[in-house]
Amino acid sequence: MELHHEFTVPVPVEEAWRALLDIERIAPCMPGASVEDYDGKTVTGSVKVKVGPITVTYKGTAVFEEQDETAHRMVLIASGRETRGQGTARATVTGTLTSRDGGTAVSVRTDLTVTGRPAQFGRGVMAEVGDRLIGQFAGCLAEKLVEREPPAQEPRPTEDTQAVDDEPLDLLRVIGVPIAKRAAVSLAATGAVVLAAVRIRRWRRRRV
Repeated sequence: MELHHEFTVPVPVEEAWRALLDIERIAPCMPGASVEDYDGKTVTGSVKVKVGPITVTYKGTAVFEEQDETAHRMVLIASGRETRGQGTARATVTGTLTSRDGGTAVSVRTDLTVTGRPAQFGRGVMAEVGDRLIGQFAGCLAEKLVEREPPAQEPRPTEDTQAVDDEPLDLLRVIGVPIAKRAAVSLAATGAVVLAAVRIRRWRRRRV
């Protein structure tokens, strides 16, 4: 599925560009994400997604295929696999930054492929989840960009980052009850179709 989001941050484009490449700094703004290593091009880590009582953890990597500082364009290819299951997630994310009214507009295009349990929600729900997550990320990023950098001699605190990393991304809480109900209805309908097919098959066997 293809998703498109846009948000703005209240800093010049050069500053926003540097911030988006500072993975350790912005990691706490990514719900459910935990960064284990970053060498300037490849990010290794995991993402925890909670769907009701089920928590799914994807472990994988994200590689910067393109970092065009002149055009302020970046391309990130991420892929992960469930640690306990066969589900996978793959995304090609293209971000473009442009100056706007003294701030920076960030355009994000995502080509996303998901298999496994979260994929059951469908494109509409996943798009709405994306809208809300981008909104949360943009707000958090804006706060970090306008806050003062700590003095050079004082190391940046890490306690808050670790606390955020341990929290899974709760899809039902993010998408809200109305959408969760629609998703539940969809899943129930699918289950009813499967059950009906099984009953028809049994009935046919009895007739034979």
